[in-house]
Amino acid sequence: MSQIEHTDPLNAQILAISEDKIQGFVRDPFVEIAQKSGVPLESVLERIKTMLAAGTIRRVRQTLVATQLAEGALVAWRVPEEKLNSAFDFMFQQDPFSGHVVTRSTDQKTPGSEYRLWTTLKVPTGEPMERHCEVLMRHTGCTKFKLMPAHGIFALGVGHVRRKTIEPGDKSPEPARMLKVATVQLSDLDWQVLVALKREFAVDEITVNPWARRAEEAGVDFETFIRTAESLQERRVIGRFSTFLEHVKPSQGGVRVTRFNALFHWAVPEGREIEAGAEVGRHEVLTHCYWREGGPDFNNVNIMAVAHGTEKERVFAHKRAIDEHLIACGIPFSYTNVFWGGRSEIKPSEISPAVHREWMEKWSAAEPVTFA
Repeated sequence: MSQIEHTDPLNAQILAISEDKIQGFVRDPFVEIAQKSGVPLESVLERIKTMLAAGTIRRVRQTLVATQLAEGALVAWRVPEEKLNSAFDFMFQQDPFSGHVVTRSTDQKTPGSEYRLWTTLKVPTGEPMERHCEVLMRHTGCTKFKLMPAHGIFALGVGHVRRKTIEPGDKSPEPARMLKVATVQLSDLDWQVLVALKREFAVDEITVNPWARRAEEAGVDFETFIRTAESLQERRVIGRFSTFLEHVKPSQGGVRVTRFNALFHWAVPEGREIEAGAEVGRHEVLTHCYWREGGPDFNNVNIMAVAHGTEKERVFAHKRAIDEHLIACGIPFSYTNVFWGGRSEIKPSEISPAVHREWMEKWSAAEPVTFA
């Protein structure tokens, strides 16, 4: 049983690299994992297959920087409490453009605490996110939504196993660099390769030279596939090659990767968002850090970050360390808060224009869902 758990020493050695240390596109990602982790290639392939089959790893895939490919936003939803679960189910099961779906709550009533459902949304460039959200409102019973697109990205990774050993206040030597959000125009060939590239790996695809089969799937020769993928990386469309742990539900053996998912908010002075985001984003515990505008509903917060942990007080300790660092840097914040994650599901967001047209036609015409 231990060979399926993330806590197994050999698995932990592999996962410390495979979760978020294979940046960009590489020709042979599993060879790269073996070299960086110091684990023999045969063992890397066997253990990743075993963990994927058991559900400890929920997906293996090449990630994309979707903010470069589609319009995107974090969306907070007001929904009556009695409709919360059904709205959650609809967005997770029926909307391929809503990626992370999570319920959130605060420890006390605060600005924005009535927004109980949170999602990430991606729609093809040129399609209004508001229209997509209005369709979702008709079918979920939500009464209001707040779109919070990212103006800049300071941290985006996973690394749950590696982050277990990080101490409060641990940070990179230099401030984080902000990735500006700007969409990239793609050719038909780019899309052919991208669609094959981003598909999740099945267990039998965990092999040496995995892109050969994907080139066949894309209908191009191997070197064209590689050359196009490398070109997409140069245009900052490619994210990381990653093994994603099931970090919400316990494993077959009852082991949890993490228990607490915290969304941190800070309201820093206008004009200092980039400076503040760079100082927050350098903290190694964070899986995400963005400049997003919360507006009056959220007391005008503008820096948001996410951290995970197995103990709530430990997560608070990380938050206090970031607060203290901002103060030490001379960056004031007029307000801060923590939104705790509850029920959560994650899936890769669809970004295909054709799929979005079909989805909008179907659900715009459909009768609204009737709630009991």
